[in-house]
Amino acid sequence: MLILFDIDGTLVDTGGAGLTALHDAAIEVFGKEGPSLDLAGATDGAILRGFFEHFGRKYDPVVGEKFYQFYLSRMKENLGSPKYGGRLLGGVNELLASLKEEGHFLGLLTGNIERGAMLKVSHYGIAEHFQFGAYGDDHWNRNKLGPIALGRAEKSTGMKFSPDEVLVIGDTPKDVACAHAFGAKCVAVATGDFNVEELVACGADRTVPNLTGFSL
Repeated sequence: MLILFDIDGTLVDTGGAGLTALHDAAIEVFGKEGPSLDLAGATDGAILRGFFEHFGRKYDPVVGEKFYQFYLSRMKENLGSPKYGGRLLGGVNELLASLKEEGHFLGLLTGNIERGAMLKVSHYGIAEHFQFGAYGDDHWNRNKLGPIALGRAEKSTGMKFSPDEVLVIGDTPKDVACAHAFGAKCVAVATGDFNVEELVACGADRTVPNLTGFSL
């Protein structure tokens, strides 16, 4: 089976390190902090476009790259700071190890840009488990990321996966919608901003309180 993981709220809790970095990057590039951000299931690409819209500016990829570079630099600093108290969520190490041992293929399906995703999973010591993925700089619309992840998984493994062989694990309604958009099932884990009842209501195929002791 192909199992695609969201990062924030599913595998890790950065304690606000990423949110602070986004606002700091907005100050650096646009001159002000910008609007309040709802990061639950959002892509970095959509967040960046939202900043351009908020400040009345036409999207410029050169300015966008400047934003990302500052954001990544600040996030790296924040991840290393005890101020944020970031952590790997319970059960994650054990689950990733057991899934690989069982012969499943693991990838990422995240709103983080690829460089940000790699910063996070590397910082928390789980990067080795993921050889491919789809990211928030592949497309700003999260629902477009599933087929990209599927294509990269097939290229990496040499195997084709049908929708019933793909499982997305995430913590938000947007993870559920993203999975269903390309025919995959979604296990929703209530370790982010949404509780079990809210995740059930949004149509998750299975809902668990956390990943401790989780098995397929």
